Parts: sequence; structure tokens; C-alpha cells
Amino acid sequence: MTDAVRFLQDLALGGTSGVIAKTICAPLERIKIILQVQAATASGPKYNGILDAVVRVPREQGVASLWRGNLSNCLRYFPTQAMNFAFKEKYQKLFVRPKEEVGFALWFAGFLAAGGAAGATALTVSYPLEFTYTRLAADSGGGHGGAHGAAAAGGQRQYTGIVDCITKTIKSDGIRGIYRGYMPSVAGIIVYRAGYFGLYDFSKLYVMPALGMTGKDSHSLTNLFKKFLLALGIDIFSAYCAYPLDTVRRSMMMQSGRKEKLYTNSFQCFSHIWKEGGIRLIYKGAGMNSIRAIGSAMVLIIYDELKHILLPNAKSGGH
Repeated sequence: MTDAVRFLQDLALGGTSGVIAKTICAPLERIKIILQVQAATASGPKYNGILDAVVRVPREQGVASLWRGNLSNCLRYFPTQAMNFAFKEKYQKLFVRPKEEVGFALWFAGFLAAGGAAGATALTVSYPLEFTYTRLAADSGGGHGGAHGAAAAGGQRQYTGIVDCITKTIKSDGIRGIYRGYMPSVAGIIVYRAGYFGLYDFSKLYVMPALGMTGKDSHSLTNLFKKFLLALGIDIFSAYCAYPLDTVRRSMMMQSGRKEKLYTNSFQCFSHIWKEGGIRLIYKGAGMNSIRAIGSAMVLIIYDELKHILLPNAKSGGH
């Protein structure tokens, strides 16, 4: 089997595992985004926390609304995760040098660099869909003060779908509009993916063997559950490290289409959010994000298991 065919298979496995996990956890993701960006919206429903949003969103908008934006998210997530996993392996070959040659610190930093570089590469390609997903998920009815936000007054949604969102944004803000928030997004994804991939691959080499999670029983239900808990802990830690940047980038996205923007750059955005609510507002929705991490942890486990079943002779990252 050629390297090209194996690479394509790796792309397919990464994308498939991501879509499965994202669809399962789509309601958690939407609740998180609604809470995260409501400070950046001029009107529309306001929620007092996770429980309030979980109860009111299905009641006010219907149960199906919990999956609003999921198609855009999956269209984004399939190629994103496919590239994340495939390029992570490529970047590891570039950045991870033998520990005996460079020492533990640089060897470990190589795993973090490979994960961050893979995340940045994938984000750059898929960012317009990331932007669209955020706008659709945050579109709860009620205007956002934008050029086309007035049409959303009285509970009417701003956008009817992916194409409508992109078309209106480009019309009001140009191509720049769908890349608003890109810089904090790249910074955040480097921090997040460095931990997400780097720490998980590191754990395959040191933590899992120490806990007896490798060998002939490595794919037993017990060890799969242990791997899931380990992946969940890594994802939550990585997400908390990157969460302030995630809040800034999504808030920046919400400025596209507004006649009077609350802020025009990431520093102004952070300052505005901090002034409005301090650290509590910066991390608003982080609790739901930790629950949503179940999906991100599932991606790592599903990917490894699909690779074990379908490509039994292939080495996974970290080995």
C-alpha cells in the first residue's frame, strides 16, 4: 500500500471520527456558544447559565434547534479533523527528534509544536466554515445591531443557512468579514491543539504503559474507558488554557455585519469583555465547554480504534 493511499485513509478516519463525535455532542456545543457570545449581541434572548439555557433553548426554539449549525460544523469539522490527524503525523516527523539526541525538553516540545502546527494549518483552510457555524449557532432570533441585523428583530433569525450567512457577511463586510477573529483563532488553536495532540501522544508513550493500558488488552472496554478519561482530562486542561482566546475570537466574529462595531481588534475586544464582566465573562460557557470535551475526547478514541480495526499495521501518533 502506497504512502499516498495510507495518507488518504488517515484523512478519512480523522474526518469520520470527528463528525460522529460532533453530531453526538452538537447540543452541548450550541449551548456553549450561546452563553459565550451573548455579551457581544445587542438583543435576543439572554440566559443566566448552563441550566437556564438547557431548559429554555429547546422550549423557545424547539429541540431541533440544538443541532442548529451542525451541518456547517460537520462540513468544517470533517476536513479540519482529517487534516489535523493527517498533518499531525507529518509534522511529528518534522519536529519530533530522538530524545537521546535533543534531550527530553526539546523532544517533548516537538510533540506540542506538531499538534499546534497541525491545528493552525487546518484552521486556516476551514475558517470561513468555522465563522459560519459560530454565527448560525449564536443566531437565537433578535437582531445583532448589524446592517442586516434589523431584519432579525422580533425573533426572526438573521440567516436562513450557510450560504445566506456567507453572502450577507461578504456583502456587508467583504471577504475580511468571514475572517474576522482569525488571529486570536490561530493563537488559540495553537495553544489548544498543542496540548490536545501533544499531551495525548506523549501519554501514549509514558502514561498509558505505566497504567497498564497497552499490550494485548489495550483495546478492551476497561482500557478504552481509561483512555477516554485520560483524553477527557487532557482536552479540558488544553481548552481552559486556550479559552480566553476562544472567547475573543467568537466575540470578534459577532462584529461582522454590525454598523457600529463594539471593537475592531482583539485587544479592544478582550478589554471590553474584561470591563463588562472580568474573568467570569472571559470564561463564560467554560463549564459547558468542559462537558462538550466529551466529544473531543471521543474523537481521539474513535480515531485510534478505527485505525486499529481498519489499518492494523499502521502506527498511531506517539508510537
